[in-house]
Amino acid sequence: MKFGRVFLVVPGLLVAALGDQSPWEEYSRVECQAPTTDPLEGCPSETVLVGSDSKYATIKSAISSLPHDTSSQTLLILPGTYKEQVNVTRAGPVTLLGQTNAHNDLGSNTVEVLWRAVAGTGDNAFTAVLTVAPDLNASLTGAGPTGFAVAEEQPFGNTNFRAYNLNFTNDFLPYSAGPSLTLSTGYANSGFYHCSFSSYQDTIHVGKNASTYISHSSIGGQTDFLYGFGTLWITNSTLLLRGCGGGVTAWKGTNTTFENEYGVYIVDGSVVKANDSLSINHECALGRPWNSQHRSVFARNYLDESILPAGYVEWSSSEPRVTNLTFMGEYEDFGPGFNLTGRMNEGDGVMIELDSELWAQYDSPLKVFHFPNGSFGNTDWIDWSV
Repeated sequence: MKFGRVFLVVPGLLVAALGDQSPWEEYSRVECQAPTTDPLEGCPSETVLVGSDSKYATIKSAISSLPHDTSSQTLLILPGTYKEQVNVTRAGPVTLLGQTNAHNDLGSNTVEVLWRAVAGTGDNAFTAVLTVAPDLNASLTGAGPTGFAVAEEQPFGNTNFRAYNLNFTNDFLPYSAGPSLTLSTGYANSGFYHCSFSSYQDTIHVGKNASTYISHSSIGGQTDFLYGFGTLWITNSTLLLRGCGGGVTAWKGTNTTFENEYGVYIVDGSVVKANDSLSINHECALGRPWNSQHRSVFARNYLDESILPAGYVEWSSSEPRVTNLTFMGEYEDFGPGFNLTGRMNEGDGVMIELDSELWAQYDSPLKVFHFPNGSFGNTDWIDWSV
């Protein structure tokens, strides 16, 4: 297969050859993010500066200033709290950089993007702090077993969206009161590095034909806080349980033209309570099937005592949504929250304990991220240097 973009990754560098797209010049992301007298020192030429004292005081206005073409664009965001909703609709690569002198330390992030919204009677999509999708139709969640009916001619959006050292927060209420998204992606490729996502319900939505990669980050939620139709890979990250409701994951498989491989994969991370004051021992489920084609895998994660012995649960007692198409599995999870006996005896066979042969089918983003036509290997937009 011929790829349109080839990336050479050197630690601290982004070097890209984008075919007929305008190429990124070689630069040090670390130097660009570091606070200096001239904030844009070390950044690519024409990098857009965002901050209260710059031309663009909001991320939204800076995004709106970008040409709607396939060129690569970079935004450097100065420290502060940005109370806004951000929508990225352009197809060309976009990189958002939070200014920091500790690019490998999530706790040292200086930029927060904050919004307060709950779905109520509207679509979940309207609550998102950040949306990466070509248009509204591509971002809508909808209802029913297949969600919003996206037209076959729906165009694809951003081919390579990246965010580094940014905190996304939707704090409508300090508990689960309805869908309150921090991130919504649809018909787009996106990667997040050293970022945090904090809400209570439906924190991250990965919509149809969306591929999202999250590395060295934290995600906080209470109810179904990882949900969607597309493919999500989370690695070396912490899932923070802010309470228990529904499951950590809730997924829908919706495609009909090829075998469903969409799902959420959480690898080499941890699932722990957000703080010691929470009394949720043995109460939180790893997931429940949003529809019968739910697919989620937890692999090599530390699970604290918050996790329900059964691991996974049915959608509800009256509507279990579990069939032979449902795939809810674990591979080499460990810690007090992993209870194989409980998984087998209390979970009614919902959970699948993967052996090394079965896990090998899903053990790399190369095997799960795919193009809209179903062919696999769509990972050239991932920054492997992080």
